[in-house]
Order: sequence, then C-alpha cells, then structure tokens
Amino acid sequence: MKPTLALFLSAILVPAYAATYTLSETVLPSSFLNFFDFEDIADPTHGRVNYVDKSTAVSQGLVKQASRTSFVVRADDKKVLNPGGPGRNSVRIRSKQSFKTHVAVFDVHHMPQGCGTWPAIWETGGQWPGGGEIDIVEGVNDQTPNAATLHTSSGCTMPSSRDQTGTSTQLNCDASVNGNTGCGVRFPSPNSYGPSFNRNGGGWYAVERSPAGIKVFFWSRQSSSVPSEVKNGGDSVNTADWGTPTADFPSTSCNIGRFFAAHNIIINLTFCGDWAGSVYGQSGCPSTCEDYVNNNPGAFNNAYFDFASIRIYE
Repeated sequence: MKPTLALFLSAILVPAYAATYTLSETVLPSSFLNFFDFEDIADPTHGRVNYVDKSTAVSQGLVKQASRTSFVVRADDKKVLNPGGPGRNSVRIRSKQSFKTHVAVFDVHHMPQGCGTWPAIWETGGQWPGGGEIDIVEGVNDQTPNAATLHTSSGCTMPSSRDQTGTSTQLNCDASVNGNTGCGVRFPSPNSYGPSFNRNGGGWYAVERSPAGIKVFFWSRQSSSVPSEVKNGGDSVNTADWGTPTADFPSTSCNIGRFFAAHNIIINLTFCGDWAGSVYGQSGCPSTCEDYVNNNPGAFNNAYFDFASIRIYE
C-alpha cells in the first residue's frame, strides 16, 4: 500500500478532534431562569441546606436578575434556623440540556464566601458515578485555592506528569477510593477561589471536554492573558490558543467516552456536610459548622454567585 493511501485511510478511520468550537448556547442574566431546572432535593452531600423550588427561590430573592450583566444565585441570609428543622434555604440548578464534546465558559463576578459554605460549578450525568463528574469550581470554608476534580467509576486514572499549571493531588478518579476524593488539581493562585477571587472582581472559568481528555482553565479578572474570545464572548473559540490549562485530565488511562456520559451543568451552594463540615474545625471558623449556619444568617450576606454569562460551544 502506498504511504499516501495509508494516510488517507487513517484520516477516515481515526477521527481528528479539532480545538475549534462554535457557539451553541448563550446564557445571559435575562435567560438564566429558562436555561436551568431547579432541584429541590435532599442534599446528596448531607449539608445543612434546604434546596428550594423555582417559585420559592424567586419569591425569596434567592435568584434574580440584578442588572443586564448580573444574575445572582444565593442562599438565605435572614432567618435563624431551628436546629431540628430544615437547613438554610439555598439553590441547586441543573441545565435542561446536556452536553458531550463541548467547551463551557463561565464569566463570574462573585462566588459564595463564608465559614460553612460549599459552593460548586460542576457537570455530571447518567447514573453517578458511572456517568462521571467534572468539578470546575469547588471549595469550602473560604479555603483557597480552587480545585478541579474528576469523579468516576473504577478504572479511570491520571498520569502523574502532565501539561498543566496546577498541582495534581490524588491520581485515581474512582469515587469509591479514599472517601470519594477523586483525581484533583489544585490551582496555582489564591485568587481562583473565595474572598480573594471576589476582591479581584472575579474572573473566567472554562472547561473543555473532548474524547482526547478534559481541561479546565482559569483567568482572573485582572489577568492580561485572557483570550479575547473568552473576554468578549466570541462566536467560536480555539482552545489551542489558550495556552497551558490550569488542570489537564488526558484520556491516556481514562477513556472519556466510557467514563463520562452526556453531562448537565449544575450550580449549587450547600453548607457543612461531608466536606465543609468535616474540615470546619481546621478552617479557623467559630463554633461548630451547623451551629454557625443555624444562628448567623447575616454571616451569609456574601454567600452568592453573580454570573455575567455562561457560553457553551460545541
């Protein structure tokens, strides 16, 4: 067989995954409520939280369009809780659409902060953990920096050395290992999470998922290296021009198609629970986590997300 013919057949049989994606969804403050469903469910992470439905969230001001460039998702900051009653009212929203190969760019002005808080922006789908989970933004009790993490069924691992600016933690993504720690990457900058992120005016998070792997990027609002298509919301993005990702999860020892189903985007804020509660005493926070959440509603005045936009590219 001639080399030219071999190359031609190879191009047909082995698909090439381009780094260019086209805008498919633009979620602005005016369209946030239409893009998401509200999950008023018991918290799977056993938090001191009461996830409310859409009508309750709207009537209590837990979700609102604050301006043309601002949509707020927050927790209650007014009510003292009965220790034997429901947790603090908050919101868990899930995109109506699901996505496989895609890029999602989150323009965030502010994230929830405060002792006891556990905010997250993440993706999941299918029967967990078989459908996989991608944590894009996650942390607790104002402990910096941000961490991006994968959680999967057994058989997905990450190489110890890979092209990223963050620092790898556990390399086994199996949710049944080490208390569902997952395979995580700690971001290099404190301003990627919590009060430091908010003081800097927020920033942009982006996730790219393709059969070749999963990448997570972060740019502070003050960064001079934000790609123009990210900053200005272009009609297409080319992730090859974005530089080294903050977190890189290649498919070399984790078949993305096998371990990750079509994913919905989830945004939620819980309190205490399996993670924030378990490390609360190590965070320099007062009292116990549940007592603090019950009795200090004013402490959660800054427990809110403020989104300028979410853009999905496929």
